[in-house]
Amino acid sequence: MAADTLAVRIQAFLDAHHVMTLATGADGVAHAASLMYARTDFTLYWTSDPAVRHSRALEKEQRVAATIAPDYTDFRTIRGLQIAGCAQRLVVDADVMRARSVMEERYAFLHELGQGPEALSAAYARAGFYVLRPARITLIDNARGFGSKETLELAS
Repeated sequence: MAADTLAVRIQAFLDAHHVMTLATGADGVAHAASLMYARTDFTLYWTSDPAVRHSRALEKEQRVAATIAPDYTDFRTIRGLQIAGCAQRLVVDADVMRARSVMEERYAFLHELGQGPEALSAAYARAGFYVLRPARITLIDNARGFGSKETLELAS
């Protein structure tokens, strides 16, 4: 399958879903967290409390894995993504503003949080913005055959 066709299918899958499971590992301890995301191309953004476990883990180890897959009952139709790459908290103001804009464009309620009651707007103001830059994305699609996997290698 041509890489551009695979790229288009992966981007369509990313657009059709909203939650990724991010796997981090620091100090030899694995951890997974479900996070809403938004994207530009294959770059994934999310917002999170800098004090939570997955955010703290990224301070020590940027290599991560992620999956995106809805729940299925018919295993012949399972589709999902497996992602490997590096993630980090954004600290440059322009990068934070870009991530905030991408997130708020996809999730209008985030913009409303910033305009809402003081407690909510303060919590949103304290949140960190993060980025995952994939090096490899594998599309699993059992509709193409049980265990069908196609991998897109991205420049690191």
